Amino acid sequence: MSKRILVTGGAGFIGSHLCERLLDEGHEVTSIDNYFTGSRKNLLHLMDRPGFQALVHDVTEPFSAEVDEIYNLACPASPPHYQLDPIHTVKTSVLGALNMLALAKRCHARILQASTSEVYGDPAVHPQPESYWGNVNPAGPRSCYDEGKRCAETLFMDYHRTMGVDVRVIRIFNTYGPRMTLNDGRVVSNFIVQALKGEDLTIYGTGRQTRSFQYVDDLVEGMVRMMAAENFHGPVNLGNPGEFTMLELAEKVIEMTGASSKTVFRPLPQDDPVQRKPDIRLAYEKLGWQPSVPLEQGLEKTIAYFRSIL
Repeated sequence: MSKRILVTGGAGFIGSHLCERLLDEGHEVTSIDNYFTGSRKNLLHLMDRPGFQALVHDVTEPFSAEVDEIYNLACPASPPHYQLDPIHTVKTSVLGALNMLALAKRCHARILQASTSEVYGDPAVHPQPESYWGNVNPAGPRSCYDEGKRCAETLFMDYHRTMGVDVRVIRIFNTYGPRMTLNDGRVVSNFIVQALKGEDLTIYGTGRQTRSFQYVDDLVEGMVRMMAAENFHGPVNLGNPGEFTMLELAEKVIEMTGASSKTVFRPLPQDDPVQRKPDIRLAYEKLGWQPSVPLEQGLEKTIAYFRSIL
């Protein structure tokens, strides 16, 4: 059955892939985005499709529409972007959550919050299960994002408990794929762009810190499954438990791009997590979900995308 679906942050890297998936399923989709980090280019191929509209709107301001489902993705997600205007980052997470929850309450819509693995901070538990409460610096340079997302989770669960709003909360781990921005500041895009430009790859710290990388199609599949799940509100981790060091990733990117780049080392930024790996047993149990795209296959598509725009 066709639904009216609102995607906040719909012009972003993940949001645009989600809009495409929802349109393919026959839904009417409205994207709202203030284009702070999102790009109209990400939606150009969707503009002529029936049932799609893209509106300019900042979620810190109330929004009115008649919708059946809301995916709340709006928020800068990479450190250089969310630290550029940290106060607005907090407003986007907190006021954005309040405005979208108010809309969901009025429309009796189901609403999904795109939270983040950053709620775990620099984790003292590895891998990270949903039951872990995290190790977050509330007053550091990453706090605007980390604590903003933690507060959004609180609001979602309180709206559910006190007002009966039908909420879903996912925690997204490192995600990559086509339509990432050139200046994203995330390690996958950084490495690929540097390699394709013939520059040395910048590694922060020793390079032995780890991340787990999921391809964007796997994430979108998990999001759609979570929205469709009955009597399960989360939070639930969506990520790939395959763990790689930064050195291993750099070597893989150099090999796959055929670059002659070397690695150079810089100091590790403050509060940058040393380890990051999701425990996804709950996602498998409740959603039947697990990632299916191997790192090499996902990198191949992502490298091809960056070649096409450089």
